Amino acid sequence: MPTSHTHPSAYDVVVIGGGAAGLAGAVTLGRARRSVLVVDAGEPRNAPAAGVHTFLSREGISPAELLRTGRDEVTAYGGEIRAGTVTGARRVDGLFRVALADGGEVSARRLLVTTGITDELPPVPGLAALWGKDVLHCPYCHGWEAQDLPTGVLATGPLSVHQALLWRQWTDDLTLFTHTTAGPTPEEREQLEARGTRIVDGEVTGVETDDEGRLAGVRLADGSTVAVRALATGGTLTARAGFLAGLGLETVPVEVGGTVIGSRLETDATGLTSVPGVWAAGNVAGPTDQVVISAGAAVRAAAMLNMDLVTEETRLAVEARRAG
Repeated sequence: MPTSHTHPSAYDVVVIGGGAAGLAGAVTLGRARRSVLVVDAGEPRNAPAAGVHTFLSREGISPAELLRTGRDEVTAYGGEIRAGTVTGARRVDGLFRVALADGGEVSARRLLVTTGITDELPPVPGLAALWGKDVLHCPYCHGWEAQDLPTGVLATGPLSVHQALLWRQWTDDLTLFTHTTAGPTPEEREQLEARGTRIVDGEVTGVETDDEGRLAGVRLADGSTVAVRALATGGTLTARAGFLAGLGLETVPVEVGGTVIGSRLETDATGLTSVPGVWAAGNVAGPTDQVVISAGAAVRAAAMLNMDLVTEETRLAVEARRAG
């Protein structure tokens, strides 16, 4: 139950989202002796992946095991975890009222938003079923496992050439499918071809799988199929933040090289949003961050959030002393 010193009916902090970022933030706050509730919808972005990578001491751990371990650590420090989806948030009498899909409501002095993003994939039949397995996005997350495999890059915009140049580091059997884009410029084409990357024009209409359900090839509009065992692409990275509209918080576009790739909550370097008392960390604020970076950002945000509470408590204590 809530145990805030200044508001006994409220938590010090409600963490919205129970992925690596949310749990890391909750552990930090629990160790600071704050009353913390994590509300988690149970929809982690990396659930389809076989393992989490470049997370020191946790290399290759399954996403599910990482979350199980994290939840145990949160509760060990007195934190609570509640399964549920947040549908709205508003500020009433100095507290944040957080509405849940089951009709419940919880109150908190501060909010830490770690709800992540949704990957909106190109509308090609079969991609979604293979997402996180053979259809990939980040070579630092999946490149080692896909090394030396016949690999394709499904173009979605100007950044796809950059993606193809990067993925070439992990395989010398690489094909760029221009799909519905304008394709590479003459200079980019020269760069790709100099590195031994094939360029296949024409719309991609689907993917082929083998008897085990693994990716076997890419099907084109002309009926031909190009054999690949891994396919990299880039979707739209949409922040899960619509429930914050009642606080006046909206997302901003994320641009890379002049191309909009998604949306995020805008924060300062500490994770503080434009609404006092609301911090954000993880992919909802940094859509391209890997798991370890997201977790680290949440630790920093939690520390700053705790200091904000300390500052408030100190002010109230001084006021009470002066009042006699």
